[in-house]
Amino acid sequence: MSQLDLACEAEISSRHLSFVETGRSTPSREMVLRLAERLEVPMRERNLLLVAAGYAPVFAERGLDSPELTAARKAIDIILEGQKPYPAFALDRHWNMVATNGALPQLLAGVDPALLGPPVNAMRVSLHPKGLAPRIVNLPEWRAHMLGRLRRQIDLTADPVLIELLAEAQAYGPISRRAARPASAHAEMVAPLIVEVGGEVLSFFTTTLVFGTPVEVTLSELAVESFLPADAETAAAVRRFAGLT
Repeated sequence: MSQLDLACEAEISSRHLSFVETGRSTPSREMVLRLAERLEVPMRERNLLLVAAGYAPVFAERGLDSPELTAARKAIDIILEGQKPYPAFALDRHWNMVATNGALPQLLAGVDPALLGPPVNAMRVSLHPKGLAPRIVNLPEWRAHMLGRLRRQIDLTADPVLIELLAEAQAYGPISRRAARPASAHAEMVAPLIVEVGGEVLSFFTTTLVFGTPVEVTLSELAVESFLPADAETAAAVRRFAGLT
């Protein structure tokens, strides 16, 4: 974004923005927040910007189990429960699972128990040679999708934990896979996860839900990942695994 574009977006003069950028003018707290909003700076980094500008952080950070977030945790549980019989997980900013609906336990069958010890990391479980990777039929495409998301997070946050996770995931060795059945008709629109589960090849697409208007750091970084059937065969198989047919 050019300086002029940002000035227009923030509804200030490009002259004033230039002075702020070069240090000739000290921005107010409101100006820091306005610029951060237009630049889509994550909430955690907005606090850092405020501190750098000489102001106190304005966005609180609490644990998900804190009393103040009870209503949010209940909302997450309702969403996860509503996704059954399809698997869904709530993930923190480092891809650690903080909640799950426990659906389709067969999905994690055969995963090395060491990868399932808390905190379970979804990126690691998905791409590790002792995780789901050997059963993911379209692993190159799925790996590219997952690493692409991780790189975008790093571009926004420069989080050292995410940088380390990316380096680890990139270092995983080659993995042999079984042949796939043809991808679903949705594959041209949504990158599916095609994975062998219980002797059957299932195809899922994912959706990511985030809180729409968070003013708290933990909630702003939380995402609910849901795996939904990409074809009728997968829907039927999941229902069988869940004992619903």
